[in-house]
Amino acid sequence: MEDAGSVVAFWALAALTLGAAVVTAAVRDLVRAVVALVLSFLGVAGLFVLLSADFLGVAQVLIYAGAISVLIVFAIVLTPRAARDNAETAMLWPALAIAGALMGLVIAVALATDWGDEAREGFRETASAIGEALLNRYVLPFEVASVLLLAAMLGAIVLVRED
Repeated sequence: MEDAGSVVAFWALAALTLGAAVVTAAVRDLVRAVVALVLSFLGVAGLFVLLSADFLGVAQVLIYAGAISVLIVFAIVLTPRAARDNAETAMLWPALAIAGALMGLVIAVALATDWGDEAREGFRETASAIGEALLNRYVLPFEVASVLLLAAMLGAIVLVRED
């Protein structure tokens, strides 16, 4: 990551991810919070792609920015309006204190760690190898997981529908 374009892309994606995460935590409207959360997920996916982790980037977009965000939107839509209120809570200051302490710990560990540049091999493409493994060696667990997810989705639809 020595070229200027990669460095600029990293800092832009890092700013997007962190800014969207702060907006997610700070905004009072839940729908706007979900939109900011999707932006944060997309920023993380961009960082994965920048690090040549192509499969993780695609999985981040499909699973988190797609499926999890739609799940959250469905939860918001199916919740009564009165229960959606993002009201004040007495736990604001303890939560901020714990978050500040955690942030201090992460910064201290990042500064104390030796991030030495070692000679590394180049990145290899992993998506095709994972696809081959899922469709050959792990086809049965893959199919069982898909049937379980389908059953969970059908169960959720049956639970929320009105008779």
